[in-house]
Amino acid sequence: MISTYLSHCNLSISEAAVAGQLAELDAYLDTHSLSAIWSYQIPELGEGGSCSLFGNLQEAPFLLTDYVSRNNESEQQLSRLQTIAGYVKTATGVDWFGIYQARSAEGIQQLLKLAYYGAPSRPLFPITETFAATSNNIQTYLSEQARVINNIPDYVAQGGEYYTCDPKVQAEVCLPLLNQQGECLGIIDAEAFEQECFDEYKLAVLVAACLRSIEYLPS
Repeated sequence: MISTYLSHCNLSISEAAVAGQLAELDAYLDTHSLSAIWSYQIPELGEGGSCSLFGNLQEAPFLLTDYVSRNNESEQQLSRLQTIAGYVKTATGVDWFGIYQARSAEGIQQLLKLAYYGAPSRPLFPITETFAATSNNIQTYLSEQARVINNIPDYVAQGGEYYTCDPKVQAEVCLPLLNQQGECLGIIDAEAFEQECFDEYKLAVLVAACLRSIEYLPS
């Protein structure tokens, strides 16, 4: 499972490191349970709905119940995803982390944020080639490849396109959520306010989060 995931995503990190983090995550899930987040504040979007206006929040919260049926099963699934986010925070200290699932929303396929911690951020990312031009989330989903950017200013200076939500973010990792058939069902996104943050240890934590998150995506 670990080897297949790393090969599929083109990640060169130790399988043993991921296995160790997977064991740590499972132990955390056995002893912790965080509540699902069914509504959350989100930023206003700029003209055309492409860019978040960081620091300007919409008055009404985003309601996840508009997109995911709330029942005992989904309550437990989202609780587990939020607990995985809690483990990532504890294990890595990264400043922002989110788990997204590809779902039909507002008439198109989009990445929907199911669990997260950190500053308010947009809840939906359209899965389109146009949006992929500037979105690491969508590029990761479409390519099914890991995207590790440890120095965003350098990346942008060298011509890389980048969707900015929080200007404090200096490094970002996006990884695909792959089922046992190798199909991409979503992504995780981790962001840090310091450059060169994502070493092998933190990447191993994030891969472990992917391998467990895929088990709790709601139907």
